[in-house]
Amino acid sequence: MRPIGVFDSGIGGLTVVREIFRVLPEEPVLFFGDTARLPYGPKSAETVTRFSRQITRFLLARDVRCVVVACNTASSAALPVLERESPVPVLGVIAPGARAAARETRSGVIGVIGTRGTVASGAYERALRAIDPALRVVSEACPLLVPLVEEGWVDHPVTEQVVRQYLDPLLRRSIDTLILGCTHFPVLRGVIGKVAGEGVVIVDAARETACALREALPPQARAPKGAPSHRFLVTDVPHRFREEAELFLGAPVERVERVETEQLEGVCRE
Repeated sequence: MRPIGVFDSGIGGLTVVREIFRVLPEEPVLFFGDTARLPYGPKSAETVTRFSRQITRFLLARDVRCVVVACNTASSAALPVLERESPVPVLGVIAPGARAAARETRSGVIGVIGTRGTVASGAYERALRAIDPALRVVSEACPLLVPLVEEGWVDHPVTEQVVRQYLDPLLRRSIDTLILGCTHFPVLRGVIGKVAGEGVVIVDAARETACALREALPPQARAPKGAPSHRFLVTDVPHRFREEAELFLGAPVERVERVETEQLEGVCRE
């Protein structure tokens, strides 16, 4: 079967892959992490769009049957262009998360945490208000959480202290629903839920994206039952990559292949 293509600026998008494994266990996945050019968050929308077009065309050349943009920054900056140019369906992570949050909120006050780029884009605010203009959205950029996850400090006291610092302004605004607007953040779901408290519903955009993908793939188009073959491609193999990837996936990563950025630039000349 043709694989599902998934890409991210780094490896945070593996939380989306983990959820795809859970809801579509027979589907083969081709994951692409642009680890040589991360992070996307501080980059301009034009640069993020250019990188996203390159990766999408690279995946299309490998005959993927759909593309999942498992990066909030790329989803907010590049999704309309990718949808217009791609001959196969393209899904981002923002719309599924927004729909779930709008469904879950009781008070109409929704919090969003993400990278600086995602928060500055206002993508979640636009998506939520398109669903219900009466919704109130409170956003907070949390740039320190990504390096804490990649360091493996998931249960570290420092991580909890940082989470409390970031969530305090949102909790004082009485949010009752919180969107994890960065694909790294589901790894911290336990500590985020602890700090937010039982009265706040945590919306995992990675999980919602996998569910949206299941709805987008009609049953007759799904892979037959059996053990699928997955591939993991990156533009650089950083120190401790395999350990970090296994933290995100909750499963071993057998093989990681490297792709030179020159190959990406070759498939998408401006």
